[in-house]
Amino acid sequence: MKRLSLFALALASLCSAHVTYKVRLSTGSGKVVELSSEQYVAGVLAGESSTFRGEESLKAMAIAARTYAARLRGRHASDGYDFCDATHCQRFELEGSATTRFMRAAAATAGELLWFKGQLAFTPYTRDCGGQTESVQYVWPDVQAPYLSSQADPFCARAGSRTWSWCAPLQQIAAALHASNLNAPNHLSRIVAAETTPSRRILRLQLIGDGAPVLLSASSFRFALGRALGWNTLRSERYAIDNRGGLICFHGTGEGHGVGLCQTGADEMALEGHTYREILAFYYPGAVIAQTAEGFAWTRMSGETVTVFSTNPDRDHDVLRRAEALNKTLAARLHWQTPQVTIRVYPDVAAFRNATGEPGWVAAHASRLTIDLQPSTLLEGRAILTQTLRHELLHIYIERQAAPGLPLWFREGLVEYLAADESSPPHPSTALDADLAQRRDRSRAEAAYAAARARVLALMNRYGEATVFAWLARGLPDEVKNSTASSPPANNK
Repeated sequence: MKRLSLFALALASLCSAHVTYKVRLSTGSGKVVELSSEQYVAGVLAGESSTFRGEESLKAMAIAARTYAARLRGRHASDGYDFCDATHCQRFELEGSATTRFMRAAAATAGELLWFKGQLAFTPYTRDCGGQTESVQYVWPDVQAPYLSSQADPFCARAGSRTWSWCAPLQQIAAALHASNLNAPNHLSRIVAAETTPSRRILRLQLIGDGAPVLLSASSFRFALGRALGWNTLRSERYAIDNRGGLICFHGTGEGHGVGLCQTGADEMALEGHTYREILAFYYPGAVIAQTAEGFAWTRMSGETVTVFSTNPDRDHDVLRRAEALNKTLAARLHWQTPQVTIRVYPDVAAFRNATGEPGWVAAHASRLTIDLQPSTLLEGRAILTQTLRHELLHIYIERQAAPGLPLWFREGLVEYLAADESSPPHPSTALDADLAQRRDRSRAEAAYAAARARVLALMNRYGEATVFAWLARGLPDEVKNSTASSPPANNK
């Protein structure tokens, strides 16, 4: 069925992309809660940044936390949720902790993310960098992020970066390593630095005892001690080692891995009068703050009523031609003014998903006078490029005429009616706004779109097209109103 092939890729709701996360709480027998993105960000601020004094540093942290979540969503997908509430993901506090201050910081930056060349940036942060941030390659070797290079941090230094010392018997350290299934020589007698990074952090340690020395990564060493002896032991990899017979002491600066935003330095920047944009520009240089994907080398192609932005104009010029023809045809069909429409054709599916928040089975996303489109070659390969463009343009036409509060099923049903392929029969069931708006269950959404079309088609047959279209501007009469009380704001298909 041709219509079903269009559904399979081009389905989307009329509401704005609404991002939610499932978070497993360590309290309450592992209860999983579903939260909006901004609720989650406020909870992360409560867990990770409760001691911040500056409002601008809180905003910077909100964007870093939001971007981190957007990029790593589904980290625990195999367990049925997105994130845990511990530092393995981001420390999150829910009950009584997301105070007005944290909610305000989340709201002030709502939807803002960090982007690098059209992709979500990787935005780790650290408690205290000790006056020098670390390059990402030494902590996450597989991550390509040129904006995460080591640099001096005078703000952290001026704030009085944390210094710390910790001593323990070598026997206790060996037991902690064994508890994490790490090798340690028998009769451990000394630990020395085997390799350091340019930021003066220890990369690998040499453990000396009976037999051949054992090489161990410094991060594995720190986490093993933290798990067994507490996280107030080794606080970073930036330390000197003092062997004293059976006792060993570590004297260090900073806290955490050192990559990305330094919370001590960021808060100092805020207190010195820097904005959250300046803070993020310092710690993630080259990344761009925006609500949708930024950093692409867009080329603008303009027609009479349509403008297309593309990263490959030779490939996407046909999008402009087709959209121009469709826009004029629809205006003549509906006898409405022809809108000036902007279309962005994304170079790949990942960039489209990052920009819109839509799942991969959605081909396009319309908002007001703008259409975001998956790669045209992908849509053309499935013979749905023209259908998708027509559908998105119809959303723009319908939403421009729709009265406030008009039910989602009616608006979507009109689009389905106008875009319908006569070979696909209507689906005789009830269309609910909640089914149309949700993004998690594709089959449920498909059925809801078909049901919305069937309901509007029935109204057309009973009252006539002129009457039904008149309801678009003035609202539904009482006898056909849907029992659903509210409708989300318009988005697309």
